[in-house]
Amino acid sequence: MAKKSTKIETGTRLDRNLSLLHAGSMVTIDIVTPAGQRGKFKTVFIGYLAKQYVLIQFPEAHKLGGFSQYIIQGASITVRGLIEGHKGAVLAFVSLVKQTIKTPSRIMVLDFPSSVTLQNLRSAIRVETNIEAKVKINKDYWQTTITNLSINGCHISIENGDKLVLSENKMLEIIVENKQECSHFKLNASVCNLKKQTDGVSFGAKIDKKSDNHIKELLLKIISSEI
Repeated sequence: MAKKSTKIETGTRLDRNLSLLHAGSMVTIDIVTPAGQRGKFKTVFIGYLAKQYVLIQFPEAHKLGGFSQYIIQGASITVRGLIEGHKGAVLAFVSLVKQTIKTPSRIMVLDFPSSVTLQNLRSAIRVETNIEAKVKINKDYWQTTITNLSINGCHISIENGDKLVLSENKMLEIIVENKQECSHFKLNASVCNLKKQTDGVSFGAKIDKKSDNHIKELLLKIISSEI
């Protein structure tokens, strides 16, 4: 299924859809430095005034670190947030920093966006990741990295897995833990697109329908930078 994405242009329709992102909602901002270094930070959506500006809280200073020097007038910021009441929907837009203010708190004032994207995670959206996880195959656990993820499956890489015996459709269990967020995900899957490497093994994993809710929650957390 093709990725379902709707681009909303300026005007009444854009205003209506941007209002789906409630004041006080958690959002993720992406910042790219002139050298190409990318930073992703969680913060709070404060609100907006139609056709004029959007207000976003500065991320916590200790997390923002050296990236704070790049949040200046004219800098490009990508904002993403989950839409309440629209299960599995993500809103995103790109805007320029209009100005920054320090009172009553540190706030970035963004230009009102010229377009907004609404994306439904029920479609086959695929996200590049670098998630450390464990895979249970038979009774053994293998340390692995999930390099991309979609609602239907993921791609897994196991270093030093040259002794691992796998076959297409082999059943396995994927365990993702995030102690900081107290998150624990257990996904049932089967092997597909198996590829042997000189220093390990990589393969696709098709997620079982029984794990639909867990994979959807994990995907949402990744997009909102909670993992």
